Parts: sequence; structure tokens; C-alpha cells
Amino acid sequence: MPSAMKKLGDLGEVIAGNFLKKNKHKIVEVNYQKRIGEIDIISKKKNVIHFVEVKTRTLQSTHKYGPPEEAITFHKQRKIIKTAQYYLLENKYTDDIQWQIDVIAITINEEQNKAKINYIENAINHKDF
Repeated sequence: MPSAMKKLGDLGEVIAGNFLKKNKHKIVEVNYQKRIGEIDIISKKKNVIHFVEVKTRTLQSTHKYGPPEEAITFHKQRKIIKTAQYYLLENKYTDDIQWQIDVIAITINEEQNKAKINYIENAINHKDF
């Protein structure tokens, strides 16, 4: 039986995937997992690969803990970058490939059955690491 947090996270990933598709992204992979880390969604738009971290919270937990995007710690950012680099190597992309790390922060209002999406493109600058 999945936990409530896992269900919420899964719902957020579905919402994020639909949002990306509506914005002309081609979903390449979902839940890419390696020993070093995980990437929620890998998509491609034009000639850019997007590694997307999805964070989902309910409106109630946002009031208590802050917006979902604030949950991405420095340590988590480093793991995402290393996992993205591993993906690029594993799939034999050349050094000149354009890629970026985006964040989709979703706040779900359960009472109104609505989701607020905050799409932050190029949220984590991988060149700083």
C-alpha cells in the first residue's frame, strides 16, 4: 500500500508530465534511477535535454513547511547534477549537447481539487558545480 506522500509525489509527476507535454516537451524517460540518484522526468524540447525535478506539496503542508521548491537542498542539487551527467554519458551524448535542470513545484489545493504549477527553467546551474 503506497504511503500518502508517495501517492502525492506520483500525482505531482503525472501533473508535471502533462504540463511539459502541453508545453511541447517530448518525455524521454520518467523516474530514471541509478545508484547515485534519481531524476523524476527527462524531456526534450527543440535540441535541449531537460532534467526535471518535481516537488509536490499540499496547500496545508506548504503553509507548514514552505513552498515545495524550497525542499531542494544543496545536497539534492548535487545529486541531480551527477545523475544527469551520468545519463548523458550512458546515452553517449557529446559534450556539445545542451542540457539544463528544471524544477516543477506543485501545490495541490485538495479542497478545490486544483494544482498550482511553478515551472522554474534552468533552476539549478550545473556549470557552478
